[in-house]
Amino acid sequence: MSLDSVGVALVNGSIASIRLARIPLWVRVSGLAAALIVAAPCWDQAQARSAHKASAKRVIHGPNYHPPYADIVVDDKSGLVLHQVDADEPRHPASLTKIMTLYLLFERLDKGELKLNTPLQISTHAALQHPVKLGLKASQTITVEDAIKGLVTRSANDAAAVIAEAIGGSEEEFAKLMTSKAKALGMTSTTYINASGLPADEQITTAHDQALLGRAIQHRFPDYYRYFATPSFRYKGVEIRNHNNLLGQVKGVDGIKTGYTEASGYNLVSSVNRDQRHIVAVVLGGTSNATRDARMRQLIEDQIAQASTQQTVPFIVEVNGEDAAQAHAEASKDESLDSALARATADPVPLPRPRPSEAQTFDTSKVAAASKAPHNRGQRRKHDRQINLHERPGV
Repeated sequence: MSLDSVGVALVNGSIASIRLARIPLWVRVSGLAAALIVAAPCWDQAQARSAHKASAKRVIHGPNYHPPYADIVVDDKSGLVLHQVDADEPRHPASLTKIMTLYLLFERLDKGELKLNTPLQISTHAALQHPVKLGLKASQTITVEDAIKGLVTRSANDAAAVIAEAIGGSEEEFAKLMTSKAKALGMTSTTYINASGLPADEQITTAHDQALLGRAIQHRFPDYYRYFATPSFRYKGVEIRNHNNLLGQVKGVDGIKTGYTEASGYNLVSSVNRDQRHIVAVVLGGTSNATRDARMRQLIEDQIAQASTQQTVPFIVEVNGEDAAQAHAEASKDESLDSALARATADPVPLPRPRPSEAQTFDTSKVAAASKAPHNRGQRRKHDRQINLHERPGV
């Protein structure tokens, strides 16, 4: 734009009829400077918005990246693995993280430390969480029940942070509680960094661990677990639908949670109660919502008939860290179901899942490889670290 053109723009209005040529040069230059000063903040804001949008759309791994896949189907009544693919390999949980967030919240409700109508304070940290979220405002409150529904339907990251701060004081401290609880449940390959599942390089889990959590939360909190079947809820006049597309569409599905980040791919934990059978299935690393859901449907229909109609193992309970680590190590040993049941009768520690036979295992080569993993706790940790270094997906 020429200086003359800017001058025309500046004088447009009540003095538009004045000929530009009659305005002294110093006036025109002063007007141009003033216009630039006024426009500068607007330009900075526009640039900031543009940079934010570019950052939000940034592809971390490139167009050819495919998140590593894993799945597992567990018969809850017998504890047997009916099918698995890379079920013990490290993966990012994404919003499956919120299952543990809710586990700790349900624990406080069960103890009477919180009630469903308890108002939870919304901090600036919680309000500034990245989408998806409910749009919570700092210095306001949200009830415990609305926070629960926000997690199970919209998978709201701001509501997850509110819960974390209410229980742990800070999200960082709450994540430590989450990891400790994971170990107590036998989820020895899981580490939590935040309450929502937003990208964090060290936030790692496995399909095996997520199936264990999916079973444990039902055993421990059957009444509160029903929130995972919430089809939708209304918050501040807005109807929010559940992201789990299998609810109401696949016979017997009663929950529980979806998840997605660019690093994890499309994740889903499903619980199915059908014809006196109960399975928990996990799919990690789907390439889209549709393909993930289709794979889950296939796993459910292929494996549900193989599940037991009789409860032959005790419900999952928490143990201390040492016992959980030992149970995890023993789970890979050969053990007949009869001897496992006999041991469970005499020992209150939850029964480690027997290693599946070849007839029950989707890929027997992977089972054979898993049986070679070290059983010593120190060696196991070294082995796991090597897996994380060489095979862990990036964020």
